[in-house]
Amino acid sequence: MSIQAKVVTVGLGYIGLPTSALIANSGIKVHGVDISQHVVDTINAGKIHIVEPELDKVVAEAVSRGFLKAATKPVGADTYLVVVPTPFKGDHQPDISYVQAATDGIIPLLKEGDLYIIESTSPVGTTEKMMELIFTKRPELKDKIYLAYCPERVLPGNVMYELVHNDRVIGGVNEGSTQKALAFYSQFVKGELHPTNARTAEMCKLTENSSRDVQIAFANELSLICDKAGINVWDLVRLANKHPRVNILQPGCGVGGHCIAVDPYFITADFPMESRIIAQARSTNNYKPFWCAEKVKTARLEFELKHGRQPSIAIMGLAFKPNIDDLRESPAIHIAERVLQDSGDAAMYIVEPNVHEHKIFKLTDYKEAIEKADIIVFLVAHNEFKTLDISTDKTVLDFCGVTIKK
Repeated sequence: MSIQAKVVTVGLGYIGLPTSALIANSGIKVHGVDISQHVVDTINAGKIHIVEPELDKVVAEAVSRGFLKAATKPVGADTYLVVVPTPFKGDHQPDISYVQAATDGIIPLLKEGDLYIIESTSPVGTTEKMMELIFTKRPELKDKIYLAYCPERVLPGNVMYELVHNDRVIGGVNEGSTQKALAFYSQFVKGELHPTNARTAEMCKLTENSSRDVQIAFANELSLICDKAGINVWDLVRLANKHPRVNILQPGCGVGGHCIAVDPYFITADFPMESRIIAQARSTNNYKPFWCAEKVKTARLEFELKHGRQPSIAIMGLAFKPNIDDLRESPAIHIAERVLQDSGDAAMYIVEPNVHEHKIFKLTDYKEAIEKADIIVFLVAHNEFKTLDISTDKTVLDFCGVTIKK
């Protein structure tokens, strides 16, 4: 079997594409795989389909130099990276079907000495399950290939830097696999590489995001308490953080993204009796968007009583965090949908400066929305919103602290 690439990456999304481009610009030939022909064509044209600073330059260079090519099918290589989504099902049960489908596509191509790595966030034991799948279909490869798990831990908006400089946890199904994976990542990662086993590496990723979810839930719970107590939560958090050993996060309208809003369920599904704090944090953060939507409804009714007409409402932000275009699991989406359902014939202005169009919402320029709306609802602290001059006759609901003077 001829080797057309050194590395195959399956999945060219928010992590798969930056990872592929980084490896390619390290002088390693990469064949990226995605089920979307549009994504494949966009990348092969040297362009990108997502918003991420510096990514466009890195992809353009990798493609122009011939080190990165995209396709809808994998080819033979030495190393295979699985970087596909791992959503949960309706009952919050982990869904590893994408990982399995990606693995099934790779199995016929594997040969002795190859390295198979899962980067997708996965329930504990997933790497071992994929190992069993591979060896069931290719028993002649047992103990002759290397399998490992290495989760990403990057911040959207700073991915290209963090992929290189962040530490990585690398866990193989055996010592040989761990060492093989360490050697692979050492070619392009400058952060420290921490060896462990596959199960610990899988749990480490889930633990990191569950920890953040719990911390955010604490901040969001404080915001609910402060609202009832008549206390400015932003002042409270600022003052409490003056304690040398206290670092409370900023509250928001919930938790979104494909990591923090999803990964804790991978623990609670397998360990329901032992993960009560994690489960309660998920419940708190899931409740926050409903609470925000009810606050908007109350403001709308109060406006109608005072002015005798329906107010126009601006929803400021749809992304799950500031200054990105990623809408996955975004609480702002749920709030916008709920407010829209309750608005009747009132004018609604939906704003997301990082997205050009949306399949459900008609998007409005943020300056136009601020000018026309009676009620302004800040859900995401995008940079564009921080310098707006808002008339004092507007009703402002700030759920993300964008109007708070630091």
